[in-house]
Amino acid sequence: MGMGTNFPWEIVHAVDVGRVRLSLRRCGLLFPWVISVFCLVVYVTLCGNLALAGQPLAQHPENPRYFLWRGRPTILIGSGEHYGALLNTAFDFERYFAALEKDGLNHTRTFSGTYREVPGSFGITDNTLAPAPGYYLAPWARSDEPGYYDGGNKFDLTKFDPRYFERLRRFMACAGRHGVVVEFNLFCPLYDEELWRASPMNARNNINGIGNCPSTEVLTLKHPDLVEVQVAFVRRVVEALNEFDNFYFEVCNEPYVKNVPLDWQYKIIETIVETEKNLPNKHLISMNIANGSKRVENPHPAVGILNFHYCYPPDAVALNYDLNRVIGENETGFRGREDILYRTEAWEFILAGGGLFSHLDYSFTCQHPEGTFRDYRSPGGGSPELRKQLGILKRFIESFDFLRMKPCQDLIISRPEGFNLRILGQPGVTYAGYLAVSLPSRPKNLADHLRPNAQVSFGLKLPAGVYQLEWISPVTGESLAKTQLQAIEGGTSLETPRFDNDIAFRLVRVADN
Repeated sequence: MGMGTNFPWEIVHAVDVGRVRLSLRRCGLLFPWVISVFCLVVYVTLCGNLALAGQPLAQHPENPRYFLWRGRPTILIGSGEHYGALLNTAFDFERYFAALEKDGLNHTRTFSGTYREVPGSFGITDNTLAPAPGYYLAPWARSDEPGYYDGGNKFDLTKFDPRYFERLRRFMACAGRHGVVVEFNLFCPLYDEELWRASPMNARNNINGIGNCPSTEVLTLKHPDLVEVQVAFVRRVVEALNEFDNFYFEVCNEPYVKNVPLDWQYKIIETIVETEKNLPNKHLISMNIANGSKRVENPHPAVGILNFHYCYPPDAVALNYDLNRVIGENETGFRGREDILYRTEAWEFILAGGGLFSHLDYSFTCQHPEGTFRDYRSPGGGSPELRKQLGILKRFIESFDFLRMKPCQDLIISRPEGFNLRILGQPGVTYAGYLAVSLPSRPKNLADHLRPNAQVSFGLKLPAGVYQLEWISPVTGESLAKTQLQAIEGGTSLETPRFDNDIAFRLVRVADN
């Protein structure tokens, strides 16, 4: 490109399009165009950031059993990797979050890095929470002194690692772009002595002499120097995450397994609350209550989410429904490999009135961050097909005004033998229902319990009127049949079309009798 003698006051920009030659010879012509494009880019970027960086995830003010996020009533449903996406630098979380979004899911759990596992833990194949040597990124900085558990230098528990917080910010921003809410789990008990030997909080792995105690006392108030380290981490991470809208804190994973005391858990809760007092945003806090079900007595006032593990059947919801908090099942996955086990569990939990369901999906590994690994021998399941089925559940429940709905088990007059029936509804207006084969928690022979090509009937005591009834496949999401139903006083019988094992239905009142 030739330049005239008046450069830089004159620019020649030639573009050939066929035989057309366009020249701009004066920066006076080019400058306004550059400024306009620049302003447009800034405007779009700011608008996009404002749209994403609204109020943080919260309990919905009209129904605190569900969430409000980015201006919409929200239910969280996920099927994710085994919690190492942040602390394991070999894991590509960009591809992971893209996979969750593609399958229509909006939740993941991640462990903060204060706890890690080792290869072989819990029999999990390619466990993302057990990073290979050199790939573990903890919140604390490495020292200059060698001697960490699996190689590399020991930790300095008085200093934080800038690389950790840089990855944390990228992780959270990436999740937000893909519409994923992160459960940020702060701590986890040491399940066995090998995990304690790998912990940075073990005195053998840090240069501070902190953590010279039994593994059972790590998450207690018995050792002030250890508590000081834990509190400092919580403060630092609360500050680092405050700007993000797409997460909530969970205090401790499965504290009941190793009897982590409530006073220590409350100390962590109070640290979060105190740190956020002078920060712009306030975030939800979750406590992990029990495996299965348990009645929560006098829940901490700062806790908005009560999470349970392995909630089949979903009795925890009914037991705590009056507490006006989100009831979640934020881990399941040790029942076997077959998708139907977790699909039915998810549908039953959400239609029992739960607001959060998250499944452990062992098809996610460092080598397969899109969740395509199938040759695993882990104690649970997970597959692209299951994730699509959970996405169908999410879209189904979102098609209702679920804030106005509540469990309606009292409507059931009769149900077919060998099936479970769940109904969530706005009485007299609309109902969401789910019928599924009753399955043991860990069936020895799943085929013995399945009911292919079934056609059954059940009775509901509906308010009298004319209803539009639609039957839907939980496997494909397709509509199987539509009909009108005349409900009468005293009870009405519903007959399903033929289906394999489970079927959903939508019932909408369209007229009075």
